Amino acid sequence: MPGMPEGKPAGVRCAHLTDDNRCELFGRPERPAFCTSLKPCLEMCGTTAREAMTLLERLEILTRPKGVKRQK
Repeated sequence: MPGMPEGKPAGVRCAHLTDDNRCELFGRPERPAFCTSLKPCLEMCGTTAREAMTLLERLEILTRPKGVKRQK
């Protein structure tokens, strides 16, 4: 992934998110395949931006490898 050669660890903000939480790689060929294949759904995103952030943070926590602490 450009800017994150080891990938994006759980709990770490993607280096390509803009201040308004948009992907700066959207539509560009260097956007990783796993991002392109991600299909948002109600269970992942909820119905509001706040709910989406809460749900995504919970998913990050649940899938974080043991011993990795959350970075802000």
